[in-house]
Amino acid sequence: MPILQFAPFSSLVQPSLWHKLSDLKIDVLKLSDAAVHISASYSIGRTVTDRETGQEISLPCNLTVGTESFDEDFKPPHGSVSAIGTLKNYNTIEEFKAADKTALFNQEAQFIWDHILKTRDTTQLNRFLLITFADLKKYKYYYWFTFPAFVSKPAWEISEEGWKSSAEEFGVDQLSSIHSQLRSRDVPLPYFLVRKDDSGHFIIAPVEEYETFYASTPQEDQTIAFIDPSSDPNNPGWPLRNLLAYLRALYPATTSSIRVLRWRDTEIPSSPNATWKSQIGVLTVDGDVPAAPVEGSPRPSAVGWEKNPQGKLGPRVADLAPMMDPSRLAAQAVDLNLKLMRWRILPSLDLDKISSTRCLLLGAGTLGCYVARALMGWGVRTITFVDSGKVSFSNPVRQPLFEFSDCLDGGKPKAECAAESLKRIFPGINATGHTIAIPMPGHPISPNAASMAQAIADVAKIEKLIEEHDVVFLLMDSRESRWLPTVISAAKGKIVLNAALGFDSYLVMRHGARVSSLSTGKDGKPHQKLGCYYCNDIVAPADSLTDRTLDQMCTVTRPGLAPIAAASAVELLASLLQHPDGLFSPAPPPNTNSSSNSEPDEGLNSVLGVVPHQLRGFLGQFRTMPLVGAAYDRCTGCSETVLKAYETRGFSMLLEAFNDAKYLETLTGLDKLYNEGDELLESVDWHGDEDEEDDF
Repeated sequence: MPILQFAPFSSLVQPSLWHKLSDLKIDVLKLSDAAVHISASYSIGRTVTDRETGQEISLPCNLTVGTESFDEDFKPPHGSVSAIGTLKNYNTIEEFKAADKTALFNQEAQFIWDHILKTRDTTQLNRFLLITFADLKKYKYYYWFTFPAFVSKPAWEISEEGWKSSAEEFGVDQLSSIHSQLRSRDVPLPYFLVRKDDSGHFIIAPVEEYETFYASTPQEDQTIAFIDPSSDPNNPGWPLRNLLAYLRALYPATTSSIRVLRWRDTEIPSSPNATWKSQIGVLTVDGDVPAAPVEGSPRPSAVGWEKNPQGKLGPRVADLAPMMDPSRLAAQAVDLNLKLMRWRILPSLDLDKISSTRCLLLGAGTLGCYVARALMGWGVRTITFVDSGKVSFSNPVRQPLFEFSDCLDGGKPKAECAAESLKRIFPGINATGHTIAIPMPGHPISPNAASMAQAIADVAKIEKLIEEHDVVFLLMDSRESRWLPTVISAAKGKIVLNAALGFDSYLVMRHGARVSSLSTGKDGKPHQKLGCYYCNDIVAPADSLTDRTLDQMCTVTRPGLAPIAAASAVELLASLLQHPDGLFSPAPPPNTNSSSNSEPDEGLNSVLGVVPHQLRGFLGQFRTMPLVGAAYDRCTGCSETVLKAYETRGFSMLLEAFNDAKYLETLTGLDKLYNEGDELLESVDWHGDEDEEDDF
């Protein structure tokens, strides 16, 4: 009789599997090559009709894996059954190529064999192994499937009649009954038993019930059935191989001749002329009846590595880059560096906390451009610019978000132009720009209706933007332009980062939290009273823009200073966001080693190190000094006196500050401090004795 041949499994990998594997590799596996549970599904074999010849063409026996294959509660699609597998991902292509394929295969085959002997359970009969290497930079995925199947010696043979129509053997009514019973089950049966009950109707049962189900059924009335993924009329699908090995291992005395039903009908034929696709045949195996193996018996030899498209044993490659939307490629790639940080260096780094932080950049000049780029590098997705200027011809060489064409026709608005540039760099960024002139103390607002209305609208817009963001960067040219956002941000409890440039020096600082909001930190210690940009001043911010020469109108600074200061400001924010106390995090003393050597119980460190209050950089000496400045109760920017006046009176208080250069000094009591100082100076006797006078 003809030797029985089998149609092997062919892997069908949905692209979504590779996206899921990428996430799993970066976020979970990292550098681990531990085996991962994975599921797959296969369905009844199908054919397609050739339009030109009218012939039926058999489709491959596909085993399908997709993004849902990693789900613990995986459920196969309707009409399909599941298969259990293992995925092993290697860290390098060299490891993937050098993997001991024989050892891996034997391990899986042995697992199936031991499972048969120990449990008599059929859930592992279709077990598979998938080894992979994911090149996440190029979006190439190298993979190789194996579907271990035991080799029968001697081989199985099929009767001379071959595979016959199941309708001729069972009848249409009985096949419809089998179909209904299969559909009624919550869990699809990949293998099942068929026999007649006492009333002559066909009933089914799982293969695990072989002994009890067939206890009083003659062998000629026993039928072993399986969901056949092969539509080839002559060659049954791969799952039959291990089913036959299972039967011969557990029931050798009654399985030398088996009637097998290849179930291939997902639906009952809709018309009388339609035929049932399921087939039935009789399989036999020669030789002496083997003794039933016991646990630990040697397993049969096995085969199962999948061939590549060239018909050779070897891995396949899925190159997704040409098929993917470039925007999606960018979205997956931009944070790769950050996620790799967590593999070896910072496992506790909270990237979601940074990426979800909404940043408002007041100033879209040199500092604003560099700060925005550094924020994007940290994965920040919401960046908003505010600026009142336009791009000039002197800007593009120093401000990396602008180019020559932005300067033409009078120049594009800086804020909107910077936002558009960020979108060109990364389409996934949520970047917007607003052209707003920030009202400033010492710069009176004209009393005419138009000017007043514009000032009211500008203040309202700034208040709204600060309310909608988590962090405010002060990156303007003048001191007084920082006052209004300082007051609003302090009142609303926002994080404020300040950066200012000199010729070869810079200041980067974070404003302290509002004094009235301070209590105790998570370590039980009182929160530190850290000052703002104006806490060291004993005068109110005044007009510094009038009557300035060209060099005073521009920020004259060494070209490399701005990127250093901008990067320091963004890194300070990242450290602050990773500290458990956030806005209230303490500053290390000035002598604290910035290399993050402080003890954890001191409460100074985030996972990125210490969180300084101020950084004073001196490029002339290539030196950076961490400083601490205390909050000043007469500060014109963050004192409770100023904040309560703003919260109580709103725009009318701000208008007084804009129009009256002495208002803030009077409000905070700085004017009394001057008077006290003058009185003290007048009371001092400045005359020395006569002998000292003679020495001059």
